[in-house]
Amino acid sequence: MHPMLTTAVKAARRAGSIINRAAQNLDLLQVSRKAHNDFVSEVDGAAEEAIIKVLLGAYPDHSILAEESGARGTSEYQWIIDPLDGTTNFLHGFPHYSVSIALMHRGVPTQGVVYNPSANELFTASRGQGAYLNDRRLRVSKRAQLGDCLIGTGFPFREFSHAPAYLAIFQDIMPKVAGIRRPGSAALDLAYLAAGRYDGFWEMGLSPWDIAAGCLLITEAGGLLGDLEGNATHMQTGNLLAGNPRIFAQLLQMIAPHLEKMPAPRRPADG
Repeated sequence: MHPMLTTAVKAARRAGSIINRAAQNLDLLQVSRKAHNDFVSEVDGAAEEAIIKVLLGAYPDHSILAEESGARGTSEYQWIIDPLDGTTNFLHGFPHYSVSIALMHRGVPTQGVVYNPSANELFTASRGQGAYLNDRRLRVSKRAQLGDCLIGTGFPFREFSHAPAYLAIFQDIMPKVAGIRRPGSAALDLAYLAAGRYDGFWEMGLSPWDIAAGCLLITEAGGLLGDLEGNATHMQTGNLLAGNPRIFAQLLQMIAPHLEKMPAPRRPADG
C-alpha cells in the first residue's frame, strides 16, 4: 500500500472509532443545523479534527479542504475530507454513512479511502493500482441491460433548484431498471458502484468532499464517470453520472433530453 494511502486509512479508522463510539449514545449528541436539512453534529467536528491531525502529522506541508473547517494551506498536495458523509442517517441510527478522504496532486486524485465504520468496510484506491474492499480487488459490474440494473441516486435535499430536472430524469429511468436506491451517503454509494453492488449512479449538487475518493475508486475499478453530459467537470459542478462502461453510455443517453431543464451552475460570485 502506498505510504500516503496508509496514512489516509489510519486517519479514516481513527474517525471511524469516534463515530462508532458516538453511535452508542446518539441521544447525548449536540446537533446543530447548518441550513435547511443540513445537520452537523459534534461528531462531524471531532472526526474531522482527528483526520486532519493524522494527515498533517505525517505531511505537515500538505493543504486541506474539509467539509466542516474549509480550506487551509497551499500545496500541490491537497487532502479532501468528509468526516461523516450521511450525518442525517447517523443521527437516526440508520447504519449507512461513511468517512471519505482523498488526496489530490495538482488537481488529480491519487489516493482515496471510503470507510463504512458500522460495517467495517474499507474501500481504498491508489491511482494506477486498482481499487480494493479490505483486501479484495474491486471491479465494476458487467451487466449490460438496463432492465437488470440497480441504480443508485441521491434526492435533492438542500438545493432544490435541481428538483424538476432531477424528477424528470428519475421518472424516465425508474421503469427501465431493476431498481433505484437512495441510501443517503454519496461517498458510500460510489464505493458500492466500484464494488459492483450498483451498476450506475447519478446525483446533482454534490460537493468535492462527497465524491473525490469515490470517483477514484470507480475509475480504478474500471468504471466511467463525468458530469451529466459526460464531461469531466463533475468536481466543479457537483453533477455526477457514473457506471460500468455500458450502463454509463445508456444513462447518458436517457439524461440528455432533460439537460435543458437544469439550472445553470452557480458561479462563486452568486455565493
